[in-house]
Amino acid sequence: MRSFDDITALREALAVHRRSGKRIGLVPTMGNLHQGHLALVEKARATSDVVVTSIFVNPLQFGPSEDLDNYPRTLEADKAKLQAAGCDIVFTPTPQSMYPHGMDNQTLVKVSEVSEGLCGGSRPGHFDGVSTVVSMLFHIVQPDVACFGEKDYQQLAVIQRMVRDLHLPIEVIGVPTVREPSGLAMSSRNGYLSETERNTAAGLQRTLGEIRDALENGASIEESLSQGIESLRRQGFEPDYLELRAKDLSSVTENTREVILLAAARLGSTRLIDNLSLTLPRN
Repeated sequence: MRSFDDITALREALAVHRRSGKRIGLVPTMGNLHQGHLALVEKARATSDVVVTSIFVNPLQFGPSEDLDNYPRTLEADKAKLQAAGCDIVFTPTPQSMYPHGMDNQTLVKVSEVSEGLCGGSRPGHFDGVSTVVSMLFHIVQPDVACFGEKDYQQLAVIQRMVRDLHLPIEVIGVPTVREPSGLAMSSRNGYLSETERNTAAGLQRTLGEIRDALENGASIEESLSQGIESLRRQGFEPDYLELRAKDLSSVTENTREVILLAAARLGSTRLIDNLSLTLPRN
């Protein structure tokens, strides 16, 4: 596995692979890697010839009260995991190399509509930062394939829309959520949970499963979501949102069948997100 922190050097190395007809896959990450990230690497490995994983804690997507300074940085351990997973190239740029002129007047890529509400409502500007840095990585790496986790469903939808609208020749692949034995979705932020909180945290996925079962059996959407919010509160969560959307994140209509249940909730100081897909019965 080769490691680059310089944009020009990375481009030169990838140009050699591109000239020989190799298919390039990209896995963008912020590091502190777990099995969920490695599943993205494995998918990229299966769908491309050269796998590039970026590790960059992107300051542009953090709000003023969020955990940029405290975000875990575990570069050497991450590199060891990537090498074992079959990654070919790791790209570790610095904020100075990505934003050499600072971020105050940085050109932004804004993906309308799909970035609004849900996490976009709770974290203003977050998805502008995500879409901008991913656009930059796409231009630097020029991948044929890019893999993103379905746990961050709104992020995946934002990237898919950006690629569609900007006519980028990139196949964006969503990879199913990897879970701990308890059902808790793997996340870098799970490390912030205490042992007691980690036991409680699995209740988020269980609650989504209960709502899914009720909806698939014809229960009222409004009542099911209301009961879900109350259930989360009883378990000790502070719900941010619990919503049912169409798969493209548009509103559910009477004709919508394939939907996704999305939730975000705080447990102590940790913000958790999760989602489950389901099919609504016909009336």
